[in-house]
Amino acid sequence: MSDSNHTSSALSTRLRALITEQGCAHRHLHHAPTPTSEDSARVRGEPLEVGGKALVLKVDEAFILLVLSAARKLDSKRLRKTLGARKVRFASREELHELTGLVPGSVPPFGTPLLPLPLLVDQSVLENERIAFNAGSLEESIIMSVEDWRACAAPSRVVEVTEPAGPN
Repeated sequence: MSDSNHTSSALSTRLRALITEQGCAHRHLHHAPTPTSEDSARVRGEPLEVGGKALVLKVDEAFILLVLSAARKLDSKRLRKTLGARKVRFASREELHELTGLVPGSVPPFGTPLLPLPLLVDQSVLENERIAFNAGSLEESIIMSVEDWRACAAPSRVVEVTEPAGPN
């Protein structure tokens, strides 16, 4: 098992344990690898909006984890303004791996204590009854109520920093 597979497997186990310990009902799915949000929505049988896309971003000198609806895209200018930051950029593949041990697309929407990052959530996620997300792997998903996710993940801040994704 490669380091990344071992890390994602260990993280998935810790994630499921955290959710279970908090008494949060959830569905855990194993599926073919899903490299895109659209692929994930299809195999989960859920609308794209329900997907929780977790982005690791570097805001000035610090990294954060921002969760948004998979049907929306980040408005970097709004995020900079909201956080009073000068610079915002996506973490590189290398930075992502160093911080989380994960590959792009597999990051679950959970910060500390699961991942060493402060967690922010876009309002778009809270407008849905459910959230579906990759559980530390492109081959595992969890679906749960947004209310339970919010209680388990405990985001430190709710922001409005997205816009409709529009056609690809």
